[in-house]
Amino acid sequence: MAILQIRLFPDPILRKPAEKVERFDKKLAALILSMEETMRSQRAGIGIAAPQVGVGLRLALVDVSARMKGAKRLILVNPRILDAKQEKISREGCMSLPEYTGNLKRYDWVRLVWQDESGKNREGDFSGIEAVCIQHEVDHLHGKLFLDHISFLNRDLIPRHFSDLHSHPRRH
Repeated sequence: MAILQIRLFPDPILRKPAEKVERFDKKLAALILSMEETMRSQRAGIGIAAPQVGVGLRLALVDVSARMKGAKRLILVNPRILDAKQEKISREGCMSLPEYTGNLKRYDWVRLVWQDESGKNREGDFSGIEAVCIQHEVDHLHGKLFLDHISFLNRDLIPRHFSDLHSHPRRH
């Protein structure tokens, strides 16, 4: 396991659609472990996609267990969103754009199909922050960033440090 370098915008790999995972082997297992270690090393990291660490494969990890009771770590290989409902506004950030957060519309519920790390087909329904995080990571696999969901006239990107100050006032 190793902490991998997070690719920062405008790195071209972040805009390239990822390729389907065909081989479920030790190399894939090692990449998953390194991605997990990398995600945990990031402050407040709850999801990571392979393109964010320079690997053009359809692989993402989502772990919102610290923020959502009952949530489990998800290893999403070749994920596809089948259905989505209940749009809402959410504030997002991204490890590949570490200085910014922004408000955008996402669905509060998704139905997803994917393969696990051994290649077994899975299907499930997800809601709340877990659904939002899944959409964010699947976007990475399509070469999209959260910036793409914010209209040009409504770009409310806020430097992350300013946003953190407002959500966690300092004690004097």
